[in-house]
Amino acid sequence: MTSAKTAAAAAPATAGAGVAPVVEKKGMAYEMDDGLGPRARIGLIVLAGDQTIEHDFRNILALPDVALYESRHACDLEVNPETLKAMESEIAPATELLVPGSGLDVVAYGCTSGGMVIGDETVFARIREARPDVACTTPMTSAFAALEALGARRICLIMPYIDSVADVMRAYVQERGFEVPVVGSWSESDDRRVARISPDTIRRAVRELGASDLVDAVFVACTSLRVAEIVEEMEAEIGKPVTGSNHAMAWHCLRLAGYQDEVPGFGKLFRTRLD
Repeated sequence: MTSAKTAAAAAPATAGAGVAPVVEKKGMAYEMDDGLGPRARIGLIVLAGDQTIEHDFRNILALPDVALYESRHACDLEVNPETLKAMESEIAPATELLVPGSGLDVVAYGCTSGGMVIGDETVFARIREARPDVACTTPMTSAFAALEALGARRICLIMPYIDSVADVMRAYVQERGFEVPVVGSWSESDDRRVARISPDTIRRAVRELGASDLVDAVFVACTSLRVAEIVEEMEAEIGKPVTGSNHAMAWHCLRLAGYQDEVPGFGKLFRTRLD
């Protein structure tokens, strides 16, 4: 019988501290391809307190040859015009953290009310301080593009915001040429609580307000609200298009990147091209 000591002595030497490897090959040849996301490379700027947008984007953009990269920036958890405006200085630094030195097709700024208060063109200017030639979007820019693509003019606007933000948003949508005859708001300023508004609560609001004959589409504003997962279901129920901040912006990012394929499971918008 071979003893444990004898077996150990008979075992071949392995590479370790102070022992040269049996095989060592340096400077090996390699090939390069286009990397992740050859059809669409999307950068997403997320507010520090947002709990929803990344989840929605990852679900929607789980597509072959599409890549998503995220960066977060500091923000106040109380949503009011003053805290929203203060976020402007965070946009360029957050953009710089999105895969530096690598190409992106689109950078999306993930705050509906923030983009509105700061101004979408100002948001784009801050993004382009870090990414001079990139296509840009925000939830409101995306929503307007989505509603135009869907042929909607009379909008049911559902929001979580307090009056000082909700009133500005309704006026903002109207200034873009849309009618807003139906509005609903939960009047909540704490983004942590907004993120916990249940999909069932959103369903009830869409049924009650979006079914009105006064409107031909529903837009549920705020990146913290879980809308994307219920869009197709609600469209079937009320018989008209439904979109939300994350839902519209994910669609707009794909289309701006040149990805025009239909994406099943997310309603009429994702069967619609951007011309």
